[in-house]
Formats: sequence, structure tokens, C-alpha cells
Amino acid sequence: MFKINNLSVNYHKDVVLNELNMDFLPGEIHGILGMNGAGKTTLFNSICGIKSIDSGTCHYNGKWISSDDISFMQTSTYFYPYMQGIEYLQLLGGSNPDFDPHHWNKIFELPLNQLIENYSTGMKKKLVFIGVLAQNKPVIILDEPFNGVDIESNEKIIQILEYLRKKGAIILLSSHIIHTLTDCCDKVSYLKNGQFSKTYTKEDFSDLKELIKELVSQDVADVIAEL
Repeated sequence: MFKINNLSVNYHKDVVLNELNMDFLPGEIHGILGMNGAGKTTLFNSICGIKSIDSGTCHYNGKWISSDDISFMQTSTYFYPYMQGIEYLQLLGGSNPDFDPHHWNKIFELPLNQLIENYSTGMKKKLVFIGVLAQNKPVIILDEPFNGVDIESNEKIIQILEYLRKKGAIILLSSHIIHTLTDCCDKVSYLKNGQFSKTYTKEDFSDLKELIKELVSQDVADVIAEL
């Protein structure tokens, strides 16, 4: 089990995450939904040690979670200059002798022998996703994995996540787009004002969709009313 307990993160005097609590279970895909600036990326960066936390704990199987436990797909990824796709995957999969980059690439058909700098945005996203698979970690964190990829690749990613879920991985992913989460997640937690306002199960996804619709509709209606 991966557990965050009373996790708080501040930027200067601004509270971004305020005593978050949540258990994430093996064999579960857990979505994090929130508006821009809600703190989704801050949450993931804090879990992965990129952003220091102010208080609270992040434990995996009773111990503080570490890079040995997590593979993290960031929204934006830095690539070394003049690196080929195959070199990137070999680098990330170096500690996993069972990883075959060419086998996984049968799904996405990337030109692995080309320089990554010549890849499109969508191709880079798919390369990074394969890199997550290469690491074979028990906790997988994906920040906006569906952004920048086409509809077909979205579905491929969802099917791979289902495969990983069945193998017992703990998967956290974020999105601004609700249907990408409800299509693949077992649970979705709504992050607002630094806290999880509610966690929805599959049976409640229709309520979550209605909530977002109402929030957006009111904002739009208020502006239109001023015309």
C-alpha cells in the first residue's frame, strides 16, 4: 500500500496542499482531477522528492517512499541532446534485464533509431511512457499522460494501464479532462483548495461529471449575464 498522511506543501506563504490524506492500493488506478493550479503536479513532485514537503509523510509498505519504488512521467521531460529514442529507453531500462524496448515499441511504432529532437510532441510523450514501463516499478505516477497524443494512442495507453493494474501496480494519474479519467480509473479524487474534496468510485462517476458541469456552467453563465 502507498499512503500519504497529513501531507502539506507551501510555496512561500501560499498553501498549495493542506494536510492531504489518502491510501492508494495495489491493483488500482487512481485519478487526480482538478482545475489549473489545484496542486496536482505539486502533489506528484512532492511524492517523488522533486518538491520538498512542509509536513506529513509518504509511505510505501510502511517505509518512506523512494525512487526505487516510483516511476514518474512528468508533464514535460528533458532529453539529452543528440540522443536517439533507443538510447533513452536503454538508459531507463538498464536495471531491468527483462525489458525489451523493441517489443513494447510494436504498440507505438516509434522511429527509435532517430534523434529524439526530431520527434513530434506526441511521439516524445509515447517514448516517455515506454520509459515508464522500462523501469518496472511498483508505483507508477503519470502527470497528464494523455496530453498531446492522438485518440488511438490514448486508447493504447488505457489498455496498457489496465494490464499493469492487473499485475498489481499502484497507478496514480492526473488529467484536466474528466472523461480520460473515468474511462480508465477505479477511483477519482477531486483536488480543490489544497484538499481532496471527495473521492469518487466508478458507481459515482456520473455525480463527478455533473459536479464539473455545474461548476463550469455557473462560471460561463455569470460572464454571459454581464453582456
